[in-house]
Amino acid sequence: QVQLAESGGGLVQAGGSLRLSCAASGRASSYFAMGWFRQVPGKEREFVAAIRWIGDFTYYADSVKGRFTISKDNAKNTLYLQMNSLKPEDTAVYYCAATLVIIATMNAADFSSWGQGTQVTVSS
Repeated sequence: QVQLAESGGGLVQAGGSLRLSCAASGRASSYFAMGWFRQVPGKEREFVAAIRWIGDFTYYADSVKGRFTISKDNAKNTLYLQMNSLKPEDTAVYYCAATLVIIATMNAADFSSWGQGTQVTVSS
C-alpha cells in the first residue's frame, strides 16, 4: 500500500496558476499509474489527469487539456499538477490517487490508493 499526501492548494484568482504536489510513501513504483481527481460537494469525483509511473505517457480530461500539466519525479516519489489559466469551475477538492490497472483508465473505482485531498478555490 502506498500513502499519498497532497499539498499546494489554495485561493487564486481566475486566470492564475497553482501547482499541486503529491508525496508518495511506500512502494509507489509498484503502481502502474498515478492521477489527479477532483470533487465538488454533491457531485461525483471527476478525473483530471494521469501519468504512468514508468515512462511519460499522460492523459487528460477534455476540460483541462491545454491548461493543466501532470508530471512526476520518480526519484522523489512525487506527483505534480501544474494548473494554469484557472477558471472558477476548477474549484474543487483535488485528490491524488494510484492505480494498479494497466489500461489508461479515468474511472475512480480503478484507483485503489487515495490522498486526503487539497482544496483549490478559484475566484472570479
